[in-house]
Amino acid sequence: MTIVRSPVSSPNTGIVQVRAIEVYMNRKEVEAVNGTSVKLQCTFKSSEPIFEDSVIVGWNFRPLKPGAEETVFHYQEGPFPPTEGRFKGHAVWSGDIMKEDASITLLDVQFNFNGTFSCEVRNPPDFQGIAGEVILKVVEKASISDIKILAASVGGAIAVVIVILIIFVLVRRRLSLRDDDEEPEVELRESLRKDPTVW
Repeated sequence: MTIVRSPVSSPNTGIVQVRAIEVYMNRKEVEAVNGTSVKLQCTFKSSEPIFEDSVIVGWNFRPLKPGAEETVFHYQEGPFPPTEGRFKGHAVWSGDIMKEDASITLLDVQFNFNGTFSCEVRNPPDFQGIAGEVILKVVEKASISDIKILAASVGGAIAVVIVILIIFVLVRRRLSLRDDDEEPEVELRESLRKDPTVW
């Protein structure tokens, strides 16, 4: 979370008041598989009223290797995706200004997207000087932790199915045994009824 306070002079008292805008990144680091899509979440809180035409959002990128910072996305009265550079055709708007959401989604993630993404939000007279940041790691395949979670989920589902099958089989066997116990008694009654010499 980044909190930046901007000084505002009060015309009545001459005292400098402080207004704040808060930017929240839900995670410090995100991992994405090469060729998939990943959402970079950024939300904000402003002390000023929010209107779709008042909020300005800027997303920038700083590569892992030394290099110049690049513009990823710009929002001002509407989304402006990049028209050139490595993020052309890859960055789309996923936010909602009225819900204080300035998120974007990266499509068809490439290995050269590895680096730090920064989200900067302004809502005049609330200004932000330091952007919220998230590190993106692009991997060739799912990490071990993701595989473990998937394996645990599949294993748990299989275990539940097996338990249900065992219960079903046990219930069926118990019912069949009960039927087998009742059949001799029924046959004995029938034979006694048909054979008068027994009486």
